[in-house]
Amino acid sequence: MKVYKSISIILFLVILSGFLNSGYGQADTSSVAKTTLNLEAYLDIFYSYDFNEPDSDFRLPYIVNHNRHNEFNLNLGSIGVSVDNEQYHANLVLQTGTYAKDNYAAEELIMQSINEASAGLALTKNRKLWLDAGILGSHIGYESPYQIYDLTLTRTIMAEAAPYFFTGAKLTYTFNERWMFMAMITNGWQRIKRVEGNSMMSYGTQLQYTPSNKVQVNWNTFIGTDDPDDIRKMRYFNEIYALININEKWEVQAGFDYGMQQESKGSSTYDQWFLASVIARYSFNSSWTVSARGEYINDVNKVVIANPSPNDFVCYGISANLDYSPIKNVIARVEGRYLFSENDVFVLDDDYVNNDLFITFSLSIGFGKKLNL
Repeated sequence: MKVYKSISIILFLVILSGFLNSGYGQADTSSVAKTTLNLEAYLDIFYSYDFNEPDSDFRLPYIVNHNRHNEFNLNLGSIGVSVDNEQYHANLVLQTGTYAKDNYAAEELIMQSINEASAGLALTKNRKLWLDAGILGSHIGYESPYQIYDLTLTRTIMAEAAPYFFTGAKLTYTFNERWMFMAMITNGWQRIKRVEGNSMMSYGTQLQYTPSNKVQVNWNTFIGTDDPDDIRKMRYFNEIYALININEKWEVQAGFDYGMQQESKGSSTYDQWFLASVIARYSFNSSWTVSARGEYINDVNKVVIANPSPNDFVCYGISANLDYSPIKNVIARVEGRYLFSENDVFVLDDDYVNNDLFITFSLSIGFGKKLNL
C-alpha cells in the first residue's frame, strides 16, 4: 500500500514541478495562439444475426459492441464538442446506444451518457509536456468503439476484454517525432467511479515509437486492482501492438496482450491470460475495401472474459468484411465472423457448444465542423 501511495505522490510532484517550471507566471505576448472549436457527431446503426440464436438481450456476455441478436439497433451515437489551442485543449462527448448501456453498466446512470470529458494543459513552452485529466480514451488497444475508423466492423475480443476508457490524470511527453511516453494515474480498470471499498489508485504507461509515417509500435502497461481492499487482487498487464501501412493498398494491424492477476489477496500464485490478433485490409479503390482477421483468446480462469461456461475459455476467431464508402466519413459494412474452440464455451439451446457464427451489417456516419475563434 505504501509503495503505491508513494507513486501517487511522486506523480503529483512531477506534475507540480512541470507547472512551476513552465513559465506560465509570465504572459507570452509575442504571438496569439489560435483557438479552434470542433463540433462532431457519430452514428453507428447495426443488425446482427447469431446462428446460435441466443434468447437473451446479449449475444455474448463478454462483448460490448454490436451485441444484439436479430434486431436493428444503435450501437453508438455521440455528439461532441472540443476546443483546441497550442497551450490547452478540452473535450466533451455525450453518447447513447447499446455500447453505452453495456460498457458502462457498472456506472451510475447519469455517467453512462459520458463518453469522454477531459481537459489538458501544456506544461512547457515548447508544448512537449502535457497534463490531461478527466474521463479519457484508453491508451490500451488499437481499436475503438468508433468502428468507422477501424479496419473491421466488429471489435476483436482482445479489444473488448481491455478498457475503452480510463478516469484519472496523465502526463504525456513527446521527445521527438519518433518517441512519446505517457504515464497515467487512474481510478481503476475502466472505471469512472472507483470500486467501493478500494482505497488504491491504479497506474498505466505507454511508450510509442514511430520510426516512419508507415509504422507505429506501442507498448502499454497497467498496474492496479479492480477489487475492494479486503479482497484485493493485484493485476499486471502488458500489451504490444503495431500499426503498419505497407502501401496505398495494404494496411496491417497486430497486437498481443498478456495479463496476470493474483488468485487471492496476498497470493504469490497468479491467474494469467493471453490474447492476440492480426488484421489486414486491402483497398481496391477509395470506395471499396476488404478486411480479414485472425485472433486467439486464452483466459482459462476468466479474469477478463465473462464466459458462463464451466469449461476453460480458449478459443480462436476468424472474420472477413466488405466495406463500401461512397463518400468520406460514410461507410456501409458487412462482416462474417466465426469463433471456435476445442471446449464447449458457446451457448446453444440451453447447452454449450464449441463454435459460434454470426453476420453483422452496419451503416456508420461521422462528421465534424471546425470553427476558428
